[in-house]
Amino acid sequence: MRRVWYRWFRSVSSLQHRLGRRLTPAGRLALAAFGAAAVVGLDTNRTLGSQVFALLGALLVLATAASATFRARLSARRVLPRFATAGQPVTYRVVLTNETDARQEGLVLLDDLADPRPSFEEFTRAREPGEERRNWFDRTVGYPRWMWLVARNRGAVIPRRPVPPLPPRDEVEVRVEVTPMRRGRLRFAAVTIARPDPLGLVQALRRLPLPQSLVVLPRRYPVPDIGLPGTRKYQPGGVALASSVGDSEEFVALRDYRPGDPLRRIHWKSWARVGKPVVKEYLDEFFVRHALVLDTFGAADGEPAFEEAVSVAASIAVSIDTQESLLDLMFVGPEAYCFTAGRGLGHTDRMLEVLASVGVCRDRPFRALHTAVLERVGTLSGCVCVLLAWDAPRRELIRHLQALGTPTRVFVVTAPGVALPGLPADARHLVAGRIREGLALA
Repeated sequence: MRRVWYRWFRSVSSLQHRLGRRLTPAGRLALAAFGAAAVVGLDTNRTLGSQVFALLGALLVLATAASATFRARLSARRVLPRFATAGQPVTYRVVLTNETDARQEGLVLLDDLADPRPSFEEFTRAREPGEERRNWFDRTVGYPRWMWLVARNRGAVIPRRPVPPLPPRDEVEVRVEVTPMRRGRLRFAAVTIARPDPLGLVQALRRLPLPQSLVVLPRRYPVPDIGLPGTRKYQPGGVALASSVGDSEEFVALRDYRPGDPLRRIHWKSWARVGKPVVKEYLDEFFVRHALVLDTFGAADGEPAFEEAVSVAASIAVSIDTQESLLDLMFVGPEAYCFTAGRGLGHTDRMLEVLASVGVCRDRPFRALHTAVLERVGTLSGCVCVLLAWDAPRRELIRHLQALGTPTRVFVVTAPGVALPGLPADARHLVAGRIREGLALA
C-alpha cells in the first residue's frame, strides 16, 4: 500500500505543477468555478449552473487553443554567482535572446528547479520532524511526510519575473532574486518562457533546458573570539606552500605573491625583473594548527539540530584567522575526512563549500571520529568540537584530548528541551533556533 500511496502522491504533485504553470491566477479561478458549476448544474432544469459550466468550459477551450499559437524561437543563458548563503537573498541574471524577426511582448520568465519529488526509498526511509506526534492515519499514509520532503528538496521558491519587450534578433536581461532555504546545491533544470493568451486564462509555455547548479553555503552567525590557546607544534617535513613565518625555516623557491604574504618575504630583485610581486617561500616546520571537529552521528538528514551544528562549524571556520595558522575540518561520512585551510594551503571558501554538502553518517560508530582525531592529535595546537549530544562516547573523546594536553572548546547543539547533565562549565550548550544568542555568550 505504501508504494500505491507514493505513486498517487507523485501523480497528484505532477498535475498540480502542470496546472500551476499552464493557468494564470484568473485561469485557476475559472477552473475552480468550472468544477463547482459541474456539480451544481447536474439538474439542468432548475439551476443556471449548466449555463455557467458551458460558458466557462468554452472560455477555457478558446484560451487553450489561442495559447497554441505561441511559436517564438528563444534562447536563454543563466549567469549565477559563485556562492549563495542559506536564508539570504541572492540575485542572478537570465539573458534571453529573440531569434526571430518579430517583436516579442508580454512574456513571463519562470525559472525551473530540479524535480523536488523524493524517490520511493527516500519517502519510506525519511522521518518528518515531529512525525511521532501525528495521528495513525497520517503516519501510515505519509502525506505530511511527502509534503515536508518536497519542500525540503525544493530548496527555494523562485518568483515569476516579467520580461521586457524583446526586439527582433536582440537580447534582454532579467534579474531574478531568490532566497535559498537550505544549504547544499540548488539545482536548476530549465528556463520556461510563458505568454498568457488574450483572455488571460491559459499560458503558452516555451521550455528551454538549461541545467545548472548553485552552491548554497551554510548559514553563518557572528562568533566572538573563542580564545583557543595553543602553541606552535612541529609538523614533520613542514607543510608545502605554507606562506607564513614559522620557528624553523628553510628556503625552498620563489613564487608569485598571494594576498596575506608578509612584505618582508618579497624578493625585490625578482619583482623588478619580471614586473610583478614575487616572494621567497620557506619550508616551515613549527606553527599553530587547530582542528574543527564536526559530529555527524545520531541525527537525520534535514534535522534542525544537525543543520544548526553545520552552521556553527561554518561560523567558527570563518572566525579563525587562517593567515597565521592551519585549520583542519574533520568529520566522518562514508569515510573519515580531513580538509585543511590556511597559510596558502586553501581558502576558507573551500571549507564552507565542503560544509555545504556534508551529510549524516548512518553506518559507522562515533568511534570512527574519535580515532581520526587522535591520529592527528600530535600536530594539533588546539581543537574545537561541535557535537550533537553529550553521551559516553563523546565525553570519552573530550577526556582523551584533555588528557593529552590539547586545549579544547566544546559546543553541543541540540533540539529545544534537551537536557545535558554533566556538561562541563567551559562547554557551551547551543539550542536549535537560538544559536545566535548562544554563540554571543560563548
